[in-house]
Amino acid sequence: MTAIKHALQRDIFTPNDERLLGIVNVCKAGKKKKNCFLCATVTTERPVQVKVVKVKKSDKGDFYKRQQTWELRDLTEVDAKDASKENPEFDLHFEKVYRWVASSTAEKNSFISCIWKLNQRYLRKKVEFVNVSSQLLEESVPSGESQSVTGGDEDALDDYQELSTREEQDIQSMMEMCEDAISNAEAFAEALSKELQVLDGANIQSIMASEKQVNILMQLLDEALTEVDTIEGKLSSYEEMLQSVKEQMDQISQSNRLIQISNTNNGKLLDEIQFLVNYMDLSKGHIRALQEGELTSPKGIEACINASEALLQCMNVALRPGHEKLMAVKQQQLLFAELRDTFARRLTNHLNNVFVHQFNHFSHFKMTIPQFYRSSCLSLPTYVDYMSRLYEREIKDFFEVAKIKMAGYIQGSEGQVCRRSQSSSLLDMGNMSASDLDVADRTKFDKIFEQVLSELEPMCLAEQDFISKFFKLQQHPTVTPPLAQPETEELDGTAASRMPPQAEHRHSFSPEKDMVRLMMNKIFQSIETELNSLIALGDKIDSFNSLYMLVKMSHHVWTAENVDPASYLSTTLGNVLVTVKRNFDKCISGQIRQMEEVKISKKSKVGILPFVTGFEEFAELAETIFRSAERRGDLDKAYVKLIRAVFMNVEKVANESQKTPRDVVMMENFHHIFSTLSRLKISCLDAERREAKHKYTDHLQSYVINSLGQPLEKLNHFFEGVEARVAQGVREEEVSYQLAFSKQELRKVIKEYPGKEVKKGLDNLYKKVDKHLCEEESLLQVVWHSMQDEFIRQYKHFEGLIGRCYPGSGITMEFTIQDMLEYFSSIAQSH
Repeated sequence: MTAIKHALQRDIFTPNDERLLGIVNVCKAGKKKKNCFLCATVTTERPVQVKVVKVKKSDKGDFYKRQQTWELRDLTEVDAKDASKENPEFDLHFEKVYRWVASSTAEKNSFISCIWKLNQRYLRKKVEFVNVSSQLLEESVPSGESQSVTGGDEDALDDYQELSTREEQDIQSMMEMCEDAISNAEAFAEALSKELQVLDGANIQSIMASEKQVNILMQLLDEALTEVDTIEGKLSSYEEMLQSVKEQMDQISQSNRLIQISNTNNGKLLDEIQFLVNYMDLSKGHIRALQEGELTSPKGIEACINASEALLQCMNVALRPGHEKLMAVKQQQLLFAELRDTFARRLTNHLNNVFVHQFNHFSHFKMTIPQFYRSSCLSLPTYVDYMSRLYEREIKDFFEVAKIKMAGYIQGSEGQVCRRSQSSSLLDMGNMSASDLDVADRTKFDKIFEQVLSELEPMCLAEQDFISKFFKLQQHPTVTPPLAQPETEELDGTAASRMPPQAEHRHSFSPEKDMVRLMMNKIFQSIETELNSLIALGDKIDSFNSLYMLVKMSHHVWTAENVDPASYLSTTLGNVLVTVKRNFDKCISGQIRQMEEVKISKKSKVGILPFVTGFEEFAELAETIFRSAERRGDLDKAYVKLIRAVFMNVEKVANESQKTPRDVVMMENFHHIFSTLSRLKISCLDAERREAKHKYTDHLQSYVINSLGQPLEKLNHFFEGVEARVAQGVREEEVSYQLAFSKQELRKVIKEYPGKEVKKGLDNLYKKVDKHLCEEESLLQVVWHSMQDEFIRQYKHFEGLIGRCYPGSGITMEFTIQDMLEYFSSIAQSH
């Protein structure tokens, strides 16, 4: 086995840079015995690759060839079959299972031991060994043949190094130079030893000859070291000089940094001083105006206002941290406080004096009280008392004019209205043009009601804003909402500077807001009463006015709540909106009650019922009014109530009708309802619109079927009997053998309806239908066309029964479908 191993190493593995470590002679299990060798090899180059190679001896010569190769890392399991008994069989699990039988158990164990060591060294115990004795894996492989087979332990694997090609060539050339290299190894070794001694002597002589040169070299090195010492001394002196320069530069840098810090601090100090000078310095002119300024002349008042605003700005400036500790700032604050108190005393005394003279002439001022006049009432209770009396009279006169215009008596009060309009902006509506007085009553009412609300809102908002600001009852200033921009002017003709409040915290309630709301309730205590009275008058004039009032009032309440939900205006308009909603509900209930109480004439045809046309009028008006309203949900609920009441009462009237057939009443009225709902496109009534169409179609069909039974009455009865016999089980072709339904009886019945008689019957039917239907809906042609279709359907049905029950009899009707079409057309044209 050793010779085979060396031969394989030389011929197969050495050319491929591989070393053979283990070998076993095997054959495949269960087949004809064909021996081969399994070899465990590793590559000589790194990274090391471990392989299992199958080698087979060639049949044509005494050489070996590589047949198959597996990577050891692909080996998953080694199965030795039996760990306790000697068994030459073993399995190797690669991509599939290979079953082998070794030539001896010792060779198998030696090969498995080699595989185990390679697994331990290179694969880190990846391969699984099954049915292998633990003693075999733990102990070393025994000496002798097995040791030669496995190739030694791991240290032997590492110590062994193969000669390189260069080394082999040198040894071969050396052996060729000596003739006795192979035949006499001792002589060859002695010759090599002599040559080695000669070479050693030559080396020693060469070393001794070079001693002089070594001494020269050492001398040069000493000189070089001396020069190095000189250079190091110079470098040290240079370093000391540079260190001195560095210290000087550090001092200069520190000085520059201190200068920069000083400049930065001076700049910041200058900014602070500039800030204090700009925002806390009051000019001498302003100081003089606050101390001595005139409060009677417009120029003096303007100067005082400018000075007070400048003082307020100086007092409210936001000081930066540390400013309040400065002595100059403290002195300025004391000066500002003294000027404020001085001006406040002067202004209080002046306004109290003016108030006594001005209040008796308050009716000459506009309803939105000027800032100057309001300022004269410095006491809060006094202000509320005087302003409530002032507003009460003005509001009462204003609502009186509005009621007169609503009632249509404007001509009789024109002189009074024009006179009052000169003193109150609320009564400017008295100057409406003649075109405004000629519009429809409902449109005029809508304009008047909208103008009333538009006049009241800016007045209330401006008053609330003034109270909040003047009496300091609200910290957050507000702005005027888009719906109520005050257009009033001050006494001097300039635009009003006050804007109604808009609370930044709408849902927060504070004592200041409660106080403002309480004052507004006392000042405008008559507004809610007057509004309710005006609403009652509008509802009395026309119940449909509640629709206009609901839309307008909802819009104003929504806008007021967006401004301030807790304000007096929002609360008051919300209370009035409840009244308007009740009137609207009352209007809907009244409409339903009128439907229930309707009475029809017993002598004339019914036609379109009054409450059906009333619903159409209401829906058209409501859709116009609520086109862009916020409270669309109220109208949708009212629609549902009304339409259900209309449906119920139409059926009630149809059941009670004596002159007009029930189907005609239902058909005409539901057709009218369907047309109205389709035209107005009311989304919440889509289901009712479909229901109305269904009822109209059903009753149209019912009326047509019931009416068509009369022109061919006997023929209808005859074929109804035929269908009854067929239903009882008589075969269709045997019906003609029944005595009552024989061919002779059929011919007799058909002869009673010649074309002339049919046309006469249809003409009478047309006249009767014309009497039943009303002219408003124009359904006569629709009904007549439906009767034509139904008549043709009956004709075809009769023809089919004749063909099935009387086959081959040759019996036909006295008229054709074409004749019928001509009858219907000529009758319709003649009428």
